[in-house]
Amino acid sequence: MTLDLTGVDLLTESVSTHRLLLRPFRVDDAEAVCQACQDEDIQRWVVAVPSPYTLDDARHFVSELAWEERRTGTGLQFAVAERGSGRVAASVGLMRLRASIGAEIGYWVAPWARGHGYAAEATDALAGWAFRHGLHRVVLLIAPENTGSCRTAERAGFRREGRLREAEVARQGERRDFVLYARLATDPGLREPAGRHDDPKTGHQRHARGTETRRK
Repeated sequence: MTLDLTGVDLLTESVSTHRLLLRPFRVDDAEAVCQACQDEDIQRWVVAVPSPYTLDDARHFVSELAWEERRTGTGLQFAVAERGSGRVAASVGLMRLRASIGAEIGYWVAPWARGHGYAAEATDALAGWAFRHGLHRVVLLIAPENTGSCRTAERAGFRREGRLREAEVARQGERRDFVLYARLATDPGLREPAGRHDDPKTGHQRHARGTETRRK
């Protein structure tokens, strides 16, 4: 199966669940992004997030970096908003759409929004979008110490496949491993109804680099 984006406008594409709207970032999301990215856990696991993180960083992300992959057709970055309040609860992205190992999903969750299962719900929805458009395989790369994200991957129907040794250079220059999780189009999806869970702080998210990483 190959990616088929016939009729899809990546500049406007959104994905909905019963509780969440995954939509393109807007300029007025900058303050919410800036506030969320002050969190030390997001800065620990998402090395692409500058530290310290300023409002100018957030403005650059929502107006430029979050749009790079949409413009080039290589991925999508979404603001994850609560359908009721409209408040931005998280960021989730689908990157490297044509990678042979599988397109990669990454995310972070704002501190105030954790514990509601939003990460698993958004990840499941984005994987479903990928499968509907022809992809057969989607992956998550998670630091093994980030146990919350490992639980979220499994809750969203991803299976642990192995360990990538010293696959990332962390913020202080040390190398760290990733655990590779994958889900196939033929695998079952979200394993539990959405509700209160111990949401992970982040899954591996590069924020929209040319790869989605400088991205933010």
